[in-house]
Amino acid sequence: MTAAFAEFTGTALLVTLGNGVVANVLLSKTKGHNSGWLVITFGWAMALFVAVYTCTMLGGSGHLNPAVTLAFSYLGEFDNSLVVPYIIAQFTGAIVGSILVWIVYKPHYDDSTDPESIRATFCTSPNIYKPLNNALTEGIGTFILMFGVLAISPAAATLGTLDALPVSLLLLGIGLSLGGPTGYAINPARDLGPRFAHFILPLRQKGNSGWNYAWVPVIAPVIGAVLAALVFNYVK
Repeated sequence: MTAAFAEFTGTALLVTLGNGVVANVLLSKTKGHNSGWLVITFGWAMALFVAVYTCTMLGGSGHLNPAVTLAFSYLGEFDNSLVVPYIIAQFTGAIVGSILVWIVYKPHYDDSTDPESIRATFCTSPNIYKPLNNALTEGIGTFILMFGVLAISPAAATLGTLDALPVSLLLLGIGLSLGGPTGYAINPARDLGPRFAHFILPLRQKGNSGWNYAWVPVIAPVIGAVLAALVFNYVK
């Protein structure tokens, strides 16, 4: 099995379980309806744990995030020939994962009437739209994620299976502490792939896909991750 396919599988798992918990909390008449932010952040943390563990067991690097892949590539810790295949796999996996969530929760999507809540089960958006502040939030969150990943696994561009738990706890901390303003995408694939799925799927109460905001969770995480790599490389 190729490393890129492992990344595809891991990212599909990440988004299926991560966006699945958001759908369980936000959509109408689910068992977890209105169970709150704590459930969402724990759900995403567990999603990352399962995804990283599975991906690395299958021979992938466990990045699941184009910003992480690009940062490792910048450091020279990653084979540059794999950067494009990894990023394609990550975006494709994110789209597939989001479609799977839609299939599982389709009756609840059909019953839900709030387009913003429906869109939130696919991608992120801020409650207060301030692009600069939103970008800073996503950049800082990704900086902390990448710096933490480098501290956990400084010698290699591959997260081992034993790294899955501390990385998932790191994500939990970021979500609980910094996730409020933007919903903490901190991953271009996790946000843009599902946003595209939202755009193409036949949702009854679709609303718009928030393309005016879409650049923030793509560009800001990449900048944050590369800056974290720069700083870590300087202080280590």
